[in-house]
Amino acid sequence: MHLENDYSVIMNHKKIRRLMRKFNLITKLRRANPYRKMLKATQEHRTCENLLNREFDQGEPGKVLLTDITYVYYGNSQKAYLSCVKDGATKEILAHYLSTSLEMKIVYETLKKLQETSGNFHPEAILHSDQGFHYTHPLFQDKVKKLNIKQSMSRRGNCWDNAPMESFFGHFKDWVDHKACESLRELKQQVDSFIEEYNN
Repeated sequence: MHLENDYSVIMNHKKIRRLMRKFNLITKLRRANPYRKMLKATQEHRTCENLLNREFDQGEPGKVLLTDITYVYYGNSQKAYLSCVKDGATKEILAHYLSTSLEMKIVYETLKKLQETSGNFHPEAILHSDQGFHYTHPLFQDKVKKLNIKQSMSRRGNCWDNAPMESFFGHFKDWVDHKACESLRELKQQVDSFIEEYNN
């Protein structure tokens, strides 16, 4: 297809295979996104209505809870993931969890920490996120429901619908020299220290 479209060279696929063998040419294959695959396999995944409409600060602490996950590089180009929950009114980070895996545990642990720090939730509490795999997962949605929290989601591909959370991650990456951290433990210390300073 590439030869035909870009160079107007029409060649039989058997000849292409023969030339590839002769010159040891190997095709780069794009791997399927495992999360998209899982999403298709689990049809129970549901998106939620955008209840916030960018009204992040409703003047009541604990009412608007924003959540998201970002990647953080450290050590020898290793990747970690930081999941946070931010209060829309006080701007505090109420819960955070750092992991080397994007498995569902990252959001479950974040919810657990949120429960530990917040105790009793606001009667009209809303947890707002993007439409990521974690947040549309039926088990995650069930856990949120059991905490008597309503779930809200940004419109697909619209980062402005969760702007304060994106803004926090931007500040975090500007101020924390995460790439200089040689271990996950060191990175965790930097994350905890920055969030402590940011909140206070």
